[in-house]
Amino acid sequence: MRQSSISTSLPLLLLALMLLLSGCGAKGTASGVEGASGKATPKVKIRIADTSSNPTFRVAIAKGFLANRGIDAESITFGSPAEGVNALFIKQVDIAYGADFPVLNALAKGDYSVIASAGQATDEAAAAWKLYTKNDIRSAADLKGKKVSFIRGTFIPYLWDEYLKQQGLALGDVKLIGQGSFDESYIALKQGDLDAVWVIGSALTDKFDALEGVHQLTDMSHTPVRLGMGLVASNEFIRANADAVSGFLAALDEAAAYAQAHPEEVAELMFKETKQPKEATLKDLPINPWKVGFTQAAYDSLAGQKKYMVDTGIIERDFDLDSKLNLEPLKQALPDQVTYRK
Repeated sequence: MRQSSISTSLPLLLLALMLLLSGCGAKGTASGVEGASGKATPKVKIRIADTSSNPTFRVAIAKGFLANRGIDAESITFGSPAEGVNALFIKQVDIAYGADFPVLNALAKGDYSVIASAGQATDEAAAAWKLYTKNDIRSAADLKGKKVSFIRGTFIPYLWDEYLKQQGLALGDVKLIGQGSFDESYIALKQGDLDAVWVIGSALTDKFDALEGVHQLTDMSHTPVRLGMGLVASNEFIRANADAVSGFLAALDEAAAYAQAHPEEVAELMFKETKQPKEATLKDLPINPWKVGFTQAAYDSLAGQKKYMVDTGIIERDFDLDSKLNLEPLKQALPDQVTYRK
């Protein structure tokens, strides 16, 4: 009787175990989401070049906006957006963001395309860029012969050029000193190795405001420069993952709206992940709202910056800007937010 009971129970136990496992699998796995057929499909891995002051990607990851669209996202933090764009060249990341200058640099160097703009070419966003100088510099004329900072690979030399021309000076009237990060510029200004620095972000401007012997001379809204902000990826990655890129952009749009609607929560998230002071996030959020799309203004900003880079030899070979736009995934995700027409 005992042997018969065991023989009967064992198949029933195996059957129950199989049903339990199949029930778990129907809900997807850690590496997949349920497809239309009911089977788990693998998530697409996207490595994102990020910075410690940008909340959009972190919100998209933390709130599940990317995961819900079948994307396994990884945020990799760099000292500046320009460093993140450069990481595309060695395939350390799949998608990067940055101002027009580093984005155009990528477009000129290889098989890359702009997939969207994040907006931000506004007077209010421009005013967030502050020019700090030593106290003895009371006007632009006092900058002649002085040592001024730029972050390598960024648009800042262009900003200096436009600002100085507006003030009756030339770029050759100052000594451009390259830095790798704003923190490096802060130390150099503090030690007297620099005379003037352009800075962005409340966490940084609070530090510069507290420096002895330093004051804020002006901000970028008083210059003709307005910055576009683009998202860029390799054409190889876009071709292989067109639907995922579309979902990625939709998730960013959702994250951008969420960030504006929940500033306190986002400030907590940024402090937890990057130690950025909550007050800095709360100050910056309304000034730099992301607006995922692509407009005529975004195109004009890229075109104007490209002309400067070609004219000054920064871009050695000119290229057709329209051929470097791949907006199909964006049109699929957010058709009403693509208003530029070739």
